[in-house]
Amino acid sequence: MTNLRLTAAQAMVRFLAAQRTVVDGAEHPLFAGCWAIFGHGNVAGLGEALQAARDVLPTYRAHNEQAMAHAAIAFAKARNRRQMMVCTTSIGPGATNMVTAAALAHVNRLPVLLVPGDVFAGRGPDPVLQQIEDFADATVSANDCFRPVSRYFDRITRPEQLLAALPAALRVLTDPAACGPVTLAFCQDVQAEAFDYPEPFFAPRIHAPRRPAPDPDEVARAAALLAGARRPLIVAGGGVHYAEGCPALAAFAEAHAIPVAETQGGKGALPWDHPLAVGAIGVTGSAAANALAADADLILGVGTRLQDFTTGSRRLFADEAALVQLNVQPFDAGKHGALALVADARAGLAALDAALGSAASPAGHGARIAGLKAEWDAAVEAATSATIENPSGLPSDAQIVGAVNRAAGPDGIVVCAAGGLPGELHKLWRTARPGGYHVEYGYSCMGYEIAAGLGVALACPDRPVFVTVGDGSYLMMNSEIHTAVMLGLKLTVVLLDNRGYGCIDRLQRACGGAGFNNLIADVDHRASESWVDFAGHARSLGAHAEHADSLDGLTRALDGAAGRDGVSVVVIDTDPRVTTAAGGAWWEVAVPAVSPRPEVRRARAAYEAVLSERR
Repeated sequence: MTNLRLTAAQAMVRFLAAQRTVVDGAEHPLFAGCWAIFGHGNVAGLGEALQAARDVLPTYRAHNEQAMAHAAIAFAKARNRRQMMVCTTSIGPGATNMVTAAALAHVNRLPVLLVPGDVFAGRGPDPVLQQIEDFADATVSANDCFRPVSRYFDRITRPEQLLAALPAALRVLTDPAACGPVTLAFCQDVQAEAFDYPEPFFAPRIHAPRRPAPDPDEVARAAALLAGARRPLIVAGGGVHYAEGCPALAAFAEAHAIPVAETQGGKGALPWDHPLAVGAIGVTGSAAANALAADADLILGVGTRLQDFTTGSRRLFADEAALVQLNVQPFDAGKHGALALVADARAGLAALDAALGSAASPAGHGARIAGLKAEWDAAVEAATSATIENPSGLPSDAQIVGAVNRAAGPDGIVVCAAGGLPGELHKLWRTARPGGYHVEYGYSCMGYEIAAGLGVALACPDRPVFVTVGDGSYLMMNSEIHTAVMLGLKLTVVLLDNRGYGCIDRLQRACGGAGFNNLIADVDHRASESWVDFAGHARSLGAHAEHADSLDGLTRALDGAAGRDGVSVVVIDTDPRVTTAAGGAWWEVAVPAVSPRPEVRRARAAYEAVLSERR
């Protein structure tokens, strides 16, 4: 057997560059690139290896470690987990900056390979710059923070460990059930050490997606429940997209006359105007989907983890409703006492379809679906209308969503994350094809938006990408505007300025609290009335930026951005108090049991009255 003498860093890079995948029938690199911010813990080792391999594993430079990991995660999501990216940092703050992104990937079951530099395995120069010293455990470094937010964690303390660690990492990154972030903490002295690696270790390998088939007994039990249901409802989650199961879902729903509601991750599984697409479900759901959910005698979850926003904090579904969970991950399939059907979403739907035969929901159920859908479509038109006059004179988030949706057209992709915008988007955005809705609402991470837009633009260069972001998230993380400019990407950012954290201000007041520390106007220690020139700031990062003074001005700015290359930022002032009243469901937020405020006491009484109705 021939051996290759390489540094450990060179061996890692060579191995990663050799991994392949299949997307839409064509072979591609599994790792589309590596995001890197170099420091003393990775520049001499991994930096040298990446520079030499940049023709087969491109390296991208970012401005913030958390942001570059967000971009990598968004890229993987937009590619339905078929391709992914690597992120490397130095030790210390560079590494821990990525912990938040790792948590986001963990919650959302998305693959990213994190390779932070680590301390010296040989410990000769301890303590090195940025080293965390645990007084009781000499093996601890800052990278141990990644353990609870990684699906797989390893620390590379010898070069030959890569022979076991890298295949183990790939097993997790490409597994449909275990998929999530992998952290390989890479000791900086080991990166530079040489070893004779067997040449077959670097042979190209194709990672084809696995489709676990369901157990026949589980299929039979699930089919029996479905066949007897009179008012079934499908809840489609992100797993439908990752299984590339949208056509199968449509065919299944049509064959058995079952309406489909969508989670944040599942939105776009059916076109918005499909007769059986009843819209978003849960706290940020449509009135149609939530009415059908409350009345359903069977819920079929497909690829959803049923978090509290989906279930209305376990209050939305009726106690007597049966719950079947089709999920590739047994952990999710068994939630809420569901009858588990563990399988790939596409394979599971095919098996259920065969078992059900010609069984379908009663005709009367279909008439109700059509009526509720028509009512909700009218509500969306009303909420997003540009003609509504709000008391403040400023447009609502819903009106902005409508304007951006019209500008995006059928091929556009909207990107968003935390705050009130995901709720408005979930209810109101009309998605014509899969992949058109990219909203991170599992970890609800402020700062994801612009970085994710960068990742989506890299993943989908043939589709227009629109980032919607509030002023709060923009101020938290905006530096990747310049990265997008530097890379020559086309990206449109719509910045909604409500002068504060408007979503949490509304929640604070709904729980009986006084406006406090959320809107800038309600901040106690404020020495200045000045505010941010967001358009000027975006221009300083290299974007074309302008302030729209009205909805008509926003439409004109979006038209201009459509015909312009590069990054365009449009800023518009919005009303922080106005939100879409239609749709929605209860969400449990604990209200203080004791308070001098009568508003809080009233909110507590209402909270206690609802608690008894939880499923």
